[in-house]
Amino acid sequence: MTLIRSISGIRGTIGGKPGEGLSPIDVVRYTAAFGQIMKQQAAKDRPKVVVGRDARPSGPMVADLVRGTLVGLGFEVIDLGLATTPTTEMAVAGEKADAGIILTASHNPKQWNALKLLNAKGEFISAELGAEVLRLAEREEFAFAPVDDLGTVRVDESWTDKHIAAILALDLVDVQAIRASRFKVAVDAVNSVGGIAVPKLLKALGVAEVVEVNCTPDGQFAHNPEPLPAHLADLSAAVAKEKADLGISVDPDVDRLALVCEDGSFFGEEYTLVACADHVLAHRPGDTVSNLSSSRALDDVAARHGRKRHASAVGEVNVVELMRQVNAPIGGEGNGGVILSELHYGRDALVGIALFLTLLAKKGMKTSALRKSYPDYFISKNKIELSPGMDVQALVDAMQQRHKNQPHSTVDGLRIEFGKEWVHLRKSNTEPIIRIYAESASKESADALAERIMAEMKELVVA
Repeated sequence: MTLIRSISGIRGTIGGKPGEGLSPIDVVRYTAAFGQIMKQQAAKDRPKVVVGRDARPSGPMVADLVRGTLVGLGFEVIDLGLATTPTTEMAVAGEKADAGIILTASHNPKQWNALKLLNAKGEFISAELGAEVLRLAEREEFAFAPVDDLGTVRVDESWTDKHIAAILALDLVDVQAIRASRFKVAVDAVNSVGGIAVPKLLKALGVAEVVEVNCTPDGQFAHNPEPLPAHLADLSAAVAKEKADLGISVDPDVDRLALVCEDGSFFGEEYTLVACADHVLAHRPGDTVSNLSSSRALDDVAARHGRKRHASAVGEVNVVELMRQVNAPIGGEGNGGVILSELHYGRDALVGIALFLTLLAKKGMKTSALRKSYPDYFISKNKIELSPGMDVQALVDAMQQRHKNQPHSTVDGLRIEFGKEWVHLRKSNTEPIIRIYAESASKESADALAERIMAEMKELVVA
């Protein structure tokens, strides 16, 4: 059993003893701590909180616990039911709520679940607020309301439609061009909430035919839910078999978007943001932002538009903070996360789909041809499982010392530059692993660089 308490939320495997897995007691404890803080900030007798969830099997149980805890604190709970992460984020602002909680473990397997915590803007809470949640939860410094002050629950399942309507209203999205293109699109929603939201969006955009793959929202993930090429064989085969123009894959909470070309080849999750930024920067002023683990292809595309790419620490909250600082119209992360600031400051696969289809329709080319129009870089994504008690910072420091003569950054973990290649190693905030990303001009050279760095790290651990 695993329970990861971090400033970005509470994530764990369902079951086990309290404090060891994500048990009902842990769900209540951390929900109560978060609710206590948000109630104090709101300074209202009956603050509002929005709750949405993905389709994983533990979702109904966790939602019952979260709703009950919030009612016990005196909140008005707006229950969205099955709703994507970006939909829930938009609902917080749209409902003028004081907070939000998303019940999803993103790309983790079905035995996981998590509490993702949102502020009144519908954005992830700050590191400082996250630390305060952890402190209150550990000390159980929260108090529940008396019987006459208990909260209420209001069910509102309309927000997926409202989210889609807001996307269609963007002048960056050309429904007429998409409809005229008569696109045939295959969708793999890994049997989660994307199975509801993505086909509905595609039909609203005027896509001629939607081929559904793993779109039953029962949480029985048909494959590893992280939208990486190794996990998308079903989608790639469906695109080729059905002669689709495009394949779309999303993760269980629909904040990451990966694409498959008409020939079954992979567009590359790094290039989702690249393509969307290409479209947005052609129509909006300002620079773009991505994190330190994202491809330099975004730098090249930004330069084509006379703009610059700014690099943030990994994590949506860090990308958003830097986007605000530089007034970027679009930003995101190289894992397929697209953030369009004029819609909302959150990774949103649904708006990414609309932007990409508009670009594809306007360009009038096949998906594979669009991919070939961008510079080729390859990122090798790897991870090392952490042993209990491992001193991660000492390992990172040792790697920094070993490569002290190379240009490097310690803004987030350690990123080392090797000419036109780079490697980034950092501890994950959501899993007990160290991520090692390496980019080069070919898959072989990127893999070789990653393997060399991992071998060096293993030598240091043994030493």
